[in-house]
Amino acid sequence: MQVKDRSVRRLTALQTSASTARVLNLNLTQSKGDPELQRAPFFKHPGLNRSIIVKHRLRPNEYEAFNSPRPNATKVLIPIDSRDLKLGAHYFFVGQKDFDAVTAHAFGGALKAGEPDRQLLDLIDVLPSLDPFLLREHLKRHGHEPARAYFNISDADTQRMFDFVQGEIGQLVQLSLNSEYGAQAQAAKLVTKLLSNSPDADLGPLRETLRLNDQEYQDGIFSWRGFLYYKWLMTDLMQDVGRVMVDIEDLQPRGPRDPESTAYIGPAKIRIQKAIQRCCDGVGRLLGTYDVAYESLTKQGNPSAFRTFLLSAPNMFTQLGEQLGAVQHVVSFWGYRFARGMPKMISPEELMDIYLDFEDSMSFTQFAGEYRAA
Repeated sequence: MQVKDRSVRRLTALQTSASTARVLNLNLTQSKGDPELQRAPFFKHPGLNRSIIVKHRLRPNEYEAFNSPRPNATKVLIPIDSRDLKLGAHYFFVGQKDFDAVTAHAFGGALKAGEPDRQLLDLIDVLPSLDPFLLREHLKRHGHEPARAYFNISDADTQRMFDFVQGEIGQLVQLSLNSEYGAQAQAAKLVTKLLSNSPDADLGPLRETLRLNDQEYQDGIFSWRGFLYYKWLMTDLMQDVGRVMVDIEDLQPRGPRDPESTAYIGPAKIRIQKAIQRCCDGVGRLLGTYDVAYESLTKQGNPSAFRTFLLSAPNMFTQLGEQLGAVQHVVSFWGYRFARGMPKMISPEELMDIYLDFEDSMSFTQFAGEYRAA
């Protein structure tokens, strides 16, 4: 199905935009011609390697595409012309009712159940966000290691993440050693294992203390990594959130306004600001749950709260990813569209498009919370 009207204008915004928490832009990555992409492609099928994958909030008319209700879906867009997104794209949802029939014509048997590319899409579908770090770690955990160029993670960011986690788990290392002597070296070793795909060797005693079976342990450890990553990300993100909130308040579009944009833009600003604050508050509450559980383990010597956290972490991790991913999307797109130090010039029509996209992202998080509570 070809994307038309307002959707086309949103699609063209991705022409030169890198991947974000909501978008995995394989089309842009492939256009760079990195030799590593040939050695370790994301998908085996070349058409899928030109796709744009989006975490998409389902609209009411899209609910019937699935056998069971869900608030969001993984949307795969295949550009009609990978060099010119103005021409639109064909798309499908991972797991929609007629998935096999819809994809068979374009991809043959590449997306049948059990095929490597289908397995990869299913792995992507279960994640709450397309954040590059978490996506890369999730795929590695399941034996998929596409070229690093797809993930857009700098070595500096990886080191900063490592340093942050090392500081965070220092108390756990001291607890296990019952001394500060050698804690830094042990913390570095433990972080390496925790952020790897096989932390069992050094974290085995923790599993025994918490009385977790293999599946509970693996799911909990992965979600724990996610919490640590999101906690690090949130500390960096908050400064940018404040700047974007001020920009949204102050920005005035230039040029003639039609009645539709005039009626929409002012109230939309208020709704978006409130939604950003609501998401940030939700992230803070979830991270606070982890902090309390970790402190109970390391300072009070009570492992039961941390065990409860690890058991509930996979579900909380999903909520955390949804809310923080929505905020990330707003911040990253705003930074892409309005570079620092440059004049903020925009037409009423384009600003309305951006705000509509932001409201889609934010209202998804509210809907998802209501869906889970039902």
